[in-house]
Amino acid sequence: MTHNEDQAAGAAAAAPAPAADIGRIVQIAFGGMAAQTLRAALRLRVVELIGDKEKDAADVAALASAQPQPMTRLLRAMTALGLLEERAPGTFAVTSTGALLDPGRPGALTSFVRMFTEPMMLRSWERLDDSVRTGDIAFDKIHGTDFFGHLKDNPELSAAFNGAMGEAVRQTASVLPHAVDFSRFSTVMDIGGGDGTLLSGVLGAHPALTGVVYDTEEGLAQAPGTLRRNGLADRCSLVAGDFFRSVPEGADLHLMKSIVHDWPDERVVTILRNCRAALPSGGRVLIVEPVLPEVVDPETAGLTYLSDLNMLVNVGGRERTRAEFEDLCHRAGLTVTSVTPLAGARPFHAVEAAVDE
Repeated sequence: MTHNEDQAAGAAAAAPAPAADIGRIVQIAFGGMAAQTLRAALRLRVVELIGDKEKDAADVAALASAQPQPMTRLLRAMTALGLLEERAPGTFAVTSTGALLDPGRPGALTSFVRMFTEPMMLRSWERLDDSVRTGDIAFDKIHGTDFFGHLKDNPELSAAFNGAMGEAVRQTASVLPHAVDFSRFSTVMDIGGGDGTLLSGVLGAHPALTGVVYDTEEGLAQAPGTLRRNGLADRCSLVAGDFFRSVPEGADLHLMKSIVHDWPDERVVTILRNCRAALPSGGRVLIVEPVLPEVVDPETAGLTYLSDLNMLVNVGGRERTRAEFEDLCHRAGLTVTSVTPLAGARPFHAVEAAVDE
């Protein structure tokens, strides 16, 4: 290398990285801070206190028993995140996005935010590198029990989790009933169906169907209220049990949303085998999960790969490709017959599998 070439190489090495690249790294690094801003806003009831009209930061602080200057700083951070709008210096109003942090509004995501900013879950992420090295579930090592066992021992936390899952499933509950032909079936059993939000959406759109929500006792705790509110108590029953031991008979469609990704392969095969044993000839299993492409597409990936890591550190499950779903179903005596993207509920797909005869 000549002297001039050496100088040019040194200059290139010293050149700053593109601003967009630097900004992207900083944005990712600040992600945890943004999440804690949401958590603080919920705990202080900021969105509820502002309500439908604009309000001065000092008034919000007084209502929240907080200090005016720090409250102004919080409200401005929320504005930068698109949750509020500062219409005049120190005067704020709630945006349509921020309104989702008001538990009294339809479609709110307050339980979801509380659960996914819960220190219990976030502590596992602090050991992500350990889980990557060993494959072990960080949550189990930290808490001395598995995630669902911990929920069982903490009823208040379990109720929050049920609420979070109910909020998370609402969008899918509005899309799925129109994306799959449910007219082929008479009874749908939502396995691990929690508070019944998803099955309520299906039954509401298909009046000829009856339903069953099958989950643990603690998983079903909020389901009676959901069914009553939707006028479905007479068309849907609740059955408590353990899908690793057995699945009740009586349904010709078994529906599972965000269940398979909670578990490692062998346990998933056990669940699916129990479904197959309970289904009649011609029965189907409908798995609603993200379906990963064979190669990551950054344009469409969304948060699915972060969800995959969350499964790793907190419960030991994983997100999967179509080929991996097909393999699990084959091992359980099922054959995947279709994989349907749920437009309007990305990244979820409906993976339908038939009982092998």
